[in-house]
Amino acid sequence: MVSRYFQRPDNVRKRALELLAVGKKDRALDVLYEFIRRGRHRQHNFSEKELEPIMFMYLDLCVELKKSHNAKEGLFQYRNFCQNVNVASLETVVRGYLKKAEQKTEAARKESQDAVEGAPGTEDVDDLENLVSPEQLLLSAVSGEDRQDRSDRTILTPWVKFLWESYRQCLELLKTNSRVESLYHDTARQAFRFCVKYQRKTEFRKLCEILRKHLDQLKLHSSSNTISLNNLETHAKNMETWLAQLDNAITMELWQEAYRAIYELHSLMMRSKTKPKGQVMANYHTKLSLVFAKAGNLLFHAASLLKLFTLSKDLKKNLSQDELKKMASRVLLAVLAVPLTPAHLEYDRFVETEKNVMEKTERLASLFRMPKAPTRESLLKDLGRYNVLQYVGPELSELYQIMEVRFDPLRACHKIAAVTEALRADPAQEALAWYVEPLHKVAQLRLIKQVAQVYQTIEFKRLVELCPFTTEFQLERVVVDAVRRNEMQIRIDHRARAVHFGAELSEFQREDELEGPILQQMPSEQIRCQLIAMCSVLHRARLTVDPDFKKTERADLRAHIHRSYHMSKKKEHDRILSRQAYIEQHKERMETMNIERDEEERARQMELERQQMAEEQRRPRA
Repeated sequence: MVSRYFQRPDNVRKRALELLAVGKKDRALDVLYEFIRRGRHRQHNFSEKELEPIMFMYLDLCVELKKSHNAKEGLFQYRNFCQNVNVASLETVVRGYLKKAEQKTEAARKESQDAVEGAPGTEDVDDLENLVSPEQLLLSAVSGEDRQDRSDRTILTPWVKFLWESYRQCLELLKTNSRVESLYHDTARQAFRFCVKYQRKTEFRKLCEILRKHLDQLKLHSSSNTISLNNLETHAKNMETWLAQLDNAITMELWQEAYRAIYELHSLMMRSKTKPKGQVMANYHTKLSLVFAKAGNLLFHAASLLKLFTLSKDLKKNLSQDELKKMASRVLLAVLAVPLTPAHLEYDRFVETEKNVMEKTERLASLFRMPKAPTRESLLKDLGRYNVLQYVGPELSELYQIMEVRFDPLRACHKIAAVTEALRADPAQEALAWYVEPLHKVAQLRLIKQVAQVYQTIEFKRLVELCPFTTEFQLERVVVDAVRRNEMQIRIDHRARAVHFGAELSEFQREDELEGPILQQMPSEQIRCQLIAMCSVLHRARLTVDPDFKKTERADLRAHIHRSYHMSKKKEHDRILSRQAYIEQHKERMETMNIERDEEERARQMELERQQMAEEQRRPRA
């Protein structure tokens, strides 16, 4: 049992200093821990000014001895004492604890580097013909580690582990108190910087999972906690934290975590009662475009860049022409690089693709608040709707005309190659050069579709000559993929080294109109539309023979509609009146429920404040 002499903070601190003076750190920590654990500071109502030095000494010892569990216990005890009395003291203690742990970790990192840099030089080597000892050679061969890795594992890793546990414990400590909400988010961002600095990808994933769990708990129990996402300040802080998580995930190239962070950001924006700020949305779509580019989803990458272009024009009314040209050029190339929409048949969609492909596409479209998923055709229409083409240079405007407007299969790819080579050669266009390879793939398929409308048979060598930026293997793969997706009728004759187009009149590829520049329909398309054409001709012939047929048919239809209206007008009128009355009653009922809910919430808040004030009044100050 601890003597009553040590129940005073001054006496406890004095005893701990005496033990530290003789080098007994563990014993000093036990004395401080016993005082904090037994809650004597709450029994005797000591002030925060008396307890703060005790906590700082206790936490410094925990850091020195790398005892994170003891630090966690002490912080939780101090939180229970301070959270309703003096939150500033708790914030000061937590920040000091994390700062001390960061300083120790940084010192360990420098020590590890100095240990390697200060390795023995040539003057300390006994045998110059054997610079590496047999023990060092064997160790490096077995472990596969260099000297720096071994030094880090011995000196730095224990401190990195301690610092990570400190961040995790502090996040658990601060997650449910609105008074330390700013400290919680600052700690989360500090933990992100820690993971980036020391390249701790595993810990970053764990940190993201911890924050996601905290946010889910906040969504489920928002009414029972002191923190509520309905509060605008709370919502803004969570948005900033998750944007920081997205930014750091991109920095560490953890694309799966970045993808999850995007969904969390979207759910937060959907919960908000106010529209997010334009600057936040611009930052969101910038990160979104980068994640989709890394994922290889060029369709949604282009959609995010187009959204970013419109947001930037609305936010900055005084954008320079160079900035507009740079943004518009990237948007145009991103849209042109989107792969051509495959003409899948129904059975092909279910056999060769994932079952949830439509659900996944709709879920991605919800990130842009779109009613339906974008397509390449819709993005091309948006280019004209937002006047993107008027801001790009003449060479990119010409590229758009070649790929989407003109029908010129013999020279189109050569012109496209000239534009793309200029993009690659210009160092200032490095961001745009990324789209060259996707543009080439689209141009190859566009070439095959246009050639098929002109030739029935063409030599494979001639087809390769028409596309200077491809090889025979690449072009043959494009042809095979087009046939596999049932987009075109193509047969390759390897013996004659020739390609045959559209020979089967009994087959057809698609029900809608052909995409891109069109010269004429394929024979299979013409035979498919034969019955429709014959029906149209017969209909025109009947109108020529009997010109009054249409008038008689319309008169009969008008009389039928008139009779139907008079038979059902009374019933329809009553139905409309009853629906209107029901809507009015429903509106009144909802207004009454909202008023009652607001009154209950106000009463609950007043009762909570009254209880807190009564508790503060009952607690005497030292």
